[in-house]
Amino acid sequence: MTRIPLFLMVTLFAMGCRDSEKQDPAPVSFFVGTYTEGESQGIYKYELYADGSLKKVGLMADADNPSFLAFSPGGDYLLAVNEVNDENRMGYISSFKIEKDTLSFVDQKPSGGAHPCHVAANGEGFVVVANYTGGNMGLLKIEAGGQLSDLLDVQQHQGKGPHPRQEGPHAHSGWFTRDGRVISADLGTNQLWISEIDPKTNRFQPVDTLSMEPGAGPRHLAMHPREPWMYVINELSSSVSLIREHSETGDLEMVQTTSTLPEGFSGENTCADIHISPDGKFLYASNRGHDSIAIFSIDPETGTVSAIGHESTRGETPRNFSLSPDGKFLLVANQNTDTIVSFKRDGETGLLTFQDEIGAPTPVCILFAP
Repeated sequence: MTRIPLFLMVTLFAMGCRDSEKQDPAPVSFFVGTYTEGESQGIYKYELYADGSLKKVGLMADADNPSFLAFSPGGDYLLAVNEVNDENRMGYISSFKIEKDTLSFVDQKPSGGAHPCHVAANGEGFVVVANYTGGNMGLLKIEAGGQLSDLLDVQQHQGKGPHPRQEGPHAHSGWFTRDGRVISADLGTNQLWISEIDPKTNRFQPVDTLSMEPGAGPRHLAMHPREPWMYVINELSSSVSLIREHSETGDLEMVQTTSTLPEGFSGENTCADIHISPDGKFLYASNRGHDSIAIFSIDPETGTVSAIGHESTRGETPRNFSLSPDGKFLLVANQNTDTIVSFKRDGETGLLTFQDEIGAPTPVCILFAP
């Protein structure tokens, strides 16, 4: 019998270990925000594996209706809206320290209005929160230790649109642009509200508004990773609008609006979320009613989009969805069927292939860990 030298055995063993490590990379964690009127207790943590499979880690923090989540600058703290309407017609925003196995509560402050539904933070620590029923934007700041300032300012929106749900302002989201401005999508006034934050007074300074097509109901935005293009998901008209920014003036212009639904669909539908692939080639939007992810290609010269398909979400009312950090997977939160579904994303075609499904109590927001 041939003997294998000891040094060769050690080498082969080490190579095998390295190969095993390559085959089994560490999973990617993500947090899930929920509505807590049912079985949910707050914010949960899950894991996504290299083959697209999903695993529930567990409850990370008790919270009241933490329906949207965001990270602080540096990613040490998690921000969550508390989408409520208390006796003072007020909702709240909470901050949590991200620990290995839990989220430790740090602070909670009023959001400036009822039913906050979206929160974002920039590198300077400013936090903007959209209050849906309040019809306004709240401005706070998060400190180095995770504490939240009192409200610095509240920007009240005014106006309405032709749709029955546009009887008054309903701020649905707020976003920081690359040049430091804040853009709020207001479903009720049917406008994008563009502002700056005055560094001396820490207050909103209105710049302009941009009206969408009548009855559109703008909800969320997605900004192209390289070009001066942004895309608006219109909840009420089930459409996506391309907005171009003029390089010299910074003015915004709407240049295209496209349906998110397939030809022939006549059922009830509203849209919820929108994202762009990391390479900037494909755009995705969620349909609630058709219960699908609409897939578009993006023209690299003009930014216009073309529909290339729809993928069933295998559940009802797909709310928020998210692309994995490497762009290889797309995860959907099916709010009314209590599931999260993972799809593998083809980088060449943009199309999606079902990978796994896991239970989640009333999931409405998916946020990958930094």
